[in-house]
Amino acid sequence: MNVVVLPSNRPPKRFYRGGRRITDFRGETPAGEREPEDWVASVTTVAGEPSVGRSTLPDGRLLAEALAADPVGWLGQAHVERWGADPLLLVKLLDAGQRLPVHAHPAGDFAHRHLGRAHGKAEAWYILQGGEVQLGLIRSVGVIELFGLVEQRDADRMLGLLHRVTVSPGDVVYVPPGVLHAIGEGVLLVEVQEPEDLSILVEWAGFELDGPRDGHLGVGYPLALEAVERRARSLEEIARLARPAGAGASVLPAEADRYFRLERAVIDGAVELEPGFAVLVVTDGALTLETAAGELDLPRGTTAVAPHSAGPLRVSGHGDLLACRPPLARGA
Repeated sequence: MNVVVLPSNRPPKRFYRGGRRITDFRGETPAGEREPEDWVASVTTVAGEPSVGRSTLPDGRLLAEALAADPVGWLGQAHVERWGADPLLLVKLLDAGQRLPVHAHPAGDFAHRHLGRAHGKAEAWYILQGGEVQLGLIRSVGVIELFGLVEQRDADRMLGLLHRVTVSPGDVVYVPPGVLHAIGEGVLLVEVQEPEDLSILVEWAGFELDGPRDGHLGVGYPLALEAVERRARSLEEIARLARPAGAGASVLPAEADRYFRLERAVIDGAVELEPGFAVLVVTDGALTLETAAGELDLPRGTTAVAPHSAGPLRVSGHGDLLACRPPLARGA
């Protein structure tokens, strides 16, 4: 199998505005007002939807169907022996046309026990266009205080509890499960995450959301807030989570490796990437990718999925490439 270039996959009518920065990045016709996400190489559906969000390959098959038909070819023997045909990965392009609400995502144990889901939702961002994000509590809060803020719908107080971080192009931000966060207006990013659509909302005013109905994952706020981290994060901790990416096989904090890996290659000539399942995003420049099955041109804004069986990925040209990968299976 060869690397497969993927078309846009923008779920419509999302709860926040955005999308134009994604289509500009891709060189496409402008998006609708509420198409702020492009779900890349997705086997995941939007919460509450039977099929919206899943990626379709150029041959008409869902990526999920292709993985199920040949999991070893796509994911490799070691991955399949440990995790089956689950790629453990979802990648998005995200354009915050307005500030996103403050929210958190549950960890895997909570998702397994209370939601019957296979994964929680750790995530990380690679910043393409900068701005401000909010990440982690500046002081510890009790569950009663947090529940009270949710009931009072006090967005200003909620935002005031979080660290404000200025991010620039080329930065990465790792968001562990449970950590409260928001993305500021104008930020464009590549997001790598566990393959679930699970959010606990602690504010929602001004968004196309019904928080009392949809903000607690269907388990009620008293239980949902148990999945939210309530301890303070120090400035030193925040600096480890949000920092310049650099380049190399792992540009995220080591604690993210259990969920996913983010490789960044700055190419001026030629490099060879290790074989293995990967979601590729060309963030700048113009590149050519060569495998045993042939060559592909990859201009800025291209997204693609590389199967394990494609072998080493030889990339040449001048540009910047992200390779988003699942966790490393033991023995791989």
